[in-house]
Amino acid sequence: MPRAPRTSVDDSKPASANYHANALARGLALLEMLAAAPAPLTLTEFSDATALPKSTLVRLLAVLSEMEYLVRVDDRPSYRLGHKVQRLAAAYVSTLDLTVVAERYLQPVAVSTGQTANLGVLDGDQVLHICVAEPDRPLRFTTALGARDHTYATGLGKVLLSELPDDQLPAAVPAEPFPSFTENTATTLADLRKDLRKVVRRGFALDDNERSVGLRCVAVPVRVDGNCLAAVSVSGPAGEFTTAKQHAFVAELDEVAKKVTDDPDFVTALRIVHRSLRVAGRS
Repeated sequence: MPRAPRTSVDDSKPASANYHANALARGLALLEMLAAAPAPLTLTEFSDATALPKSTLVRLLAVLSEMEYLVRVDDRPSYRLGHKVQRLAAAYVSTLDLTVVAERYLQPVAVSTGQTANLGVLDGDQVLHICVAEPDRPLRFTTALGARDHTYATGLGKVLLSELPDDQLPAAVPAEPFPSFTENTATTLADLRKDLRKVVRRGFALDDNERSVGLRCVAVPVRVDGNCLAAVSVSGPAGEFTTAKQHAFVAELDEVAKKVTDDPDFVTALRIVHRSLRVAGRS
């Protein structure tokens, strides 16, 4: 069976690359290859994967090694990433702020819906508000950045609870009966589980005057690699959350949830935040 023709690393170079920029693009492509490889790569493996002449690769690898972005590990020769790559990665991570990254996506939602948009994560048995974007109107739902709220009586919280394994749910809520805020608040695990089944079935959570009288909220999950790491919502006066409006809000939130998970900066910042969160039931 004939071998498929090799694709060249130059196929993905920027259209604007001139001779010198092309060399830079090739060098960066080699770094990306090493970052994706489980072990050091040999000169032959680089050549097979890039379709570049070995003489060209030798020059590129020599420069990257001299600048300490690569380390030659044996005489085959094979190479691994060098310490300067870690310096770049650390600098990148240090500049990320999930609140700032998320606000670029939530503020347009607040403007278009006229409601307060929120990004929240599950921190133990609480919802932690990571980003809050408020509309420019006198009557609006207000919460503070970094504020915490109950899981079982909020849209954000119920979305996050609905993604937990059933045996972890009791650790993410108070002891029964749960504190009641309104006549609509679920106060038992049985009632909560019934509501969470609805969340899973319809794909969004509804806080219908459960946390505060006169307030409604709809929320959807934010999934990264299939795992729900956060939730986004809009909250506002209950009278403005008709059934039709709720579905319109959910559609917009679903679109935003997709957009943020397509943003590498957002995903990286969200993963960093998750490292500091509490597991439900554990301080």
